[in-house]
Amino acid sequence: MAKEKIPESVTRRLSLYLRYLRKMKEEENISSGKLAQLIGLSDVRIRKDLSYFGQFGTPRKGYKVRELREQISKALGLDRVWTIALVGVGKLGTALLGYPGFKKSGFYIKAGFDVKLCKIGKKIAGVPVYHPYQMPKIIREQKIQIGIIAVPAKAAQESADLLIISGIKAIFNFSPTRVVVPSYVKLKNVDFASKLEVIPYYIVNYPQLKCFQWLDGS
Repeated sequence: MAKEKIPESVTRRLSLYLRYLRKMKEEENISSGKLAQLIGLSDVRIRKDLSYFGQFGTPRKGYKVRELREQISKALGLDRVWTIALVGVGKLGTALLGYPGFKKSGFYIKAGFDVKLCKIGKKIAGVPVYHPYQMPKIIREQKIQIGIIAVPAKAAQESADLLIISGIKAIFNFSPTRVVVPSYVKLKNVDFASKLEVIPYYIVNYPQLKCFQWLDGS
């Protein structure tokens, strides 16, 4: 278990480490140097990040892959199941519904919401789609914890408000506009276009980097 609160910048890197550790099915141990080589970060950075879990590595042998994977999963809250409501079942929403990586990390989309009659009452990628007016009832009944917004900009704030009224305390907003939420709601705005616009800067100025943080710290 982590011995102190982990900074947000470290948790983002821990998520990256975990993705690589999950791919290691046969390895029993891994050194910080090997992990650094795979990810593209310095071994000093990795050792400092992992020091939040105490000293459980072994000199010359490194870290036990299974133990490290379990420690990071627990620290990130990924040692349990998280349920999701998706608002907006258009092209992006449909792609999110079919993404297999969510389940591997313990995230399960339990319900989709859309205003189009041709989608309501159907299942897409095995997920039932409802009209937004059913949201409070469905979210309470299924004890859904996280909301994802994948609607056009004009419908984003209304979608966020409805999720919050329904009891959601954490929202990922994939719409091309920012939404405003109360202080008790965790919000992450994900703007694909703005992130894409930053990539040429790194290509020109930092061609040697394999991995980098976005300017917004994500």
